[in-house]
Amino acid sequence: MSTEIRSMTVLPARREDIELHTADGLTLVGELATPVNPDGSPRTPAATLVTLHPLPTHGGYMDSHVLRKASWRLPALADIAVLRFNTRGTSSPRGTSEGAFDEGRAERFDVHAAIEFTEFHDLPHPWLVGWSFGTELTLMHGLDPLIEGAILLSPPLHRATDADLDAWSADGRPLVALIPEHDDYLRPEQARERFARVRQAEIIGVDGAKHLWVGEPSVRRVLNEIVGHVRPDFPLPLPTTWDGPVQQADPEEDR
Repeated sequence: MSTEIRSMTVLPARREDIELHTADGLTLVGELATPVNPDGSPRTPAATLVTLHPLPTHGGYMDSHVLRKASWRLPALADIAVLRFNTRGTSSPRGTSEGAFDEGRAERFDVHAAIEFTEFHDLPHPWLVGWSFGTELTLMHGLDPLIEGAILLSPPLHRATDADLDAWSADGRPLVALIPEHDDYLRPEQARERFARVRQAEIIGVDGAKHLWVGEPSVRRVLNEIVGHVRPDFPLPLPTTWDGPVQQADPEEDR
């Protein structure tokens, strides 16, 4: 029997707690979700998302809802592995990462540790997915040789500079920005102006959306855009029902 995929639906995957170790000596906590076969055995992912959460001083963490729903759905729906973690000094139910928030500066070590994890664990075709503050980390620190491209959700462009944008332009790797129509910081027209210096940037304005991507239509739009860029040959839109076992998360934990 088919089950409708709703906000708290958790589809099958292998989910394991992980630790990342930074070059400046910190341990960060996280989770890796990878695809499984119908019998529960591991399946090799087709691509990997390294996710970077919103601003921790304003409630952002690895469980921020879009990133968590990506980990709940994309391993099963699109064979995509999803790595989530708390940047330095950030807490979630998974635990607290060592260190202290540094306005995006020392967080470069956190980004690099996550990317290195994908290499050491043979996770294929890694893409960065940053949300809000996570987009700043992506733009400032994400041009690692292992990364195939980046997707930005609600980029505020507060910390990232024109020099960071110029570096992405010179590099040429894909850079996609999803800009909510009613964003609090950067709206589609402004984003097109700011990102015009990145020759390969794709700016996607999303009608009706807001910075926090609240609501199932917004989440589904984000996940479809992610899959469409990370796996361009994958048939879209993603299914909205699931034939097989599912779990339901606790609504009290949603954020």
